[in-house]
Amino acid sequence: MSWEEYEKKLTELGYKEAAVEKIKPVFLFAGKTHEHEKRESGEPYFIHPIAVSLSIAHLKLDADTISAALLHDVVENQGVKIETIKKQFGPEVAFLVEGVTKVDKVRYRGVERAIESLRKMFLALAEDIRVVIIKLMDRKHNMETLGPLPPDKQKRIALETLELYAPLADRLGMWEIKAKLEDLAFPYIYPDEYKWLQDQIKERKAVGEEYLKTLKPIIEDALKKEGIEKMRIVYRAKNLLSIWRKLLRNEMNFDRIMDLIAMRIIVDSVEECYKALGILHKVWKPVPGHIKDFIALPKPNGYQSLHTYVFGPGKKIVSFHIRTEAMNEEAEHGIAAHWFYEAGGKKAITKKMDEQKFAWVRQLQEWQKEHADGGSAETLSALKIDFFKNRIFVFTPKGDVIDLPEGATPIDFAYHVHSEIGNKMSGAKINNKMVQFSHKLASGDTVEILTQKNKKPTKDWLEFAKTSLAKGHIRSFLRKEGILEVPAKKKEKFEAVMTVKDRLGLLRDITTVFSNLNINIVGTKSGALTREHHRITIGFLPNKKISHTKILTSLKQIKNVESVAIKEIK
Repeated sequence: MSWEEYEKKLTELGYKEAAVEKIKPVFLFAGKTHEHEKRESGEPYFIHPIAVSLSIAHLKLDADTISAALLHDVVENQGVKIETIKKQFGPEVAFLVEGVTKVDKVRYRGVERAIESLRKMFLALAEDIRVVIIKLMDRKHNMETLGPLPPDKQKRIALETLELYAPLADRLGMWEIKAKLEDLAFPYIYPDEYKWLQDQIKERKAVGEEYLKTLKPIIEDALKKEGIEKMRIVYRAKNLLSIWRKLLRNEMNFDRIMDLIAMRIIVDSVEECYKALGILHKVWKPVPGHIKDFIALPKPNGYQSLHTYVFGPGKKIVSFHIRTEAMNEEAEHGIAAHWFYEAGGKKAITKKMDEQKFAWVRQLQEWQKEHADGGSAETLSALKIDFFKNRIFVFTPKGDVIDLPEGATPIDFAYHVHSEIGNKMSGAKINNKMVQFSHKLASGDTVEILTQKNKKPTKDWLEFAKTSLAKGHIRSFLRKEGILEVPAKKKEKFEAVMTVKDRLGLLRDITTVFSNLNINIVGTKSGALTREHHRITIGFLPNKKISHTKILTSLKQIKNVESVAIKEIK
């Protein structure tokens, strides 16, 4: 791409002359530096930094961030000194390039590599959010161009993307990039499942979109009649990996997924959001128990919207999201939505992350102290639970905000505040009411921990605690007291539970799947549900080389298997 073409794109995205002129020498320098460098595909290397920088420009970030994106590989690939960048393009650009370069330098392999990558990303987050946004866009383009790499490298990069980069984008509220990264990684990690799902969803998606197209004018007319003139109505299919995960939770049954395609109503104000919800419920009856207000109670990553399901024409269930343009921008781009280019030489809006909303970055430093020896798979697993699981915000009696994973209990809260408070915990109050230690906290709860000098943790606390931080402190205390026993390892057994429409040879086809996958069957059960439908249960021993997703996909492809779920036999 020539400078003239690049300049045109920046102008189309709304960048003013002063910003474009600032970026021009950076573009020319980066192009010259990468001039003789090629990608694995044989294409000029410079197409990569151009693509990354244009992704940054689409987010409306400032000229310094676009410049850093253009230069993000010149230090690592071509040995350009940070001092050279600082001298030619200023300290801000040099700071960002150095931040990206530090994140890129990972010395280890395997699990250790993943943990070091994450630690560096979190440290970069604490310094300047723009470094991580550049890295996310860098990873997106690398995933888009992964084809020429060897299969083992493809799978490693895709797995790292799915386990580390996509969840990080999610925690930063960047839904669009999170969904894109997931769907780019999906076919490399689960190729058979991806192909099967694509085949299954093609027709359903087309039918769904055609149906929603007929609803759009009905909604527009209803809103206009009630005085809502300015609106934008769009619909978007759920990303493929989200559909796949939902199928796994719902016995591989498409009929139980109500939001395959969601309709989005975008209006001018919060008042109009609630007004539109009421109008929608006048036109079509809402599905009981499926109205969620994320405007009054936003998700921990800042997401705001009203969600509802209604019984549309033909009794089809339709998913609706209602929000303002600002909420939509936040939902799409998360933390990046707070960064936008301003004319007149003003600085971008946000340089540091919101201290309260992103307190979990500081918590990581504490977490690292608890796992100082960590290079194990258990360490990485704990990291995913503690920092990437859906989050809730709860309050101390003084009003301080504590950020915990969904499903956390008072025990997790107590140890999060201080290990001594956890060890001496005697009771817990949620919103001034006494609760059990196993009580699940909800966003907005005020939590008070009662302590006594003679109180000590007991073994059942390990069942109640959800975070590795709390479990680690409890185990440590119990080991010191000599009361923690290591249970004997049980042999794992699982069962596949299927709802089927009976036919001749069905059981043979099912057992053949297990045989072809080299999985030992330890028992079968069958029982009638209706005259035509049966439930078939296959007990089996796991084969470590075969994932449950592979088993589910293989079983679901058998004719007359309508739903299937895999459960552990306790």
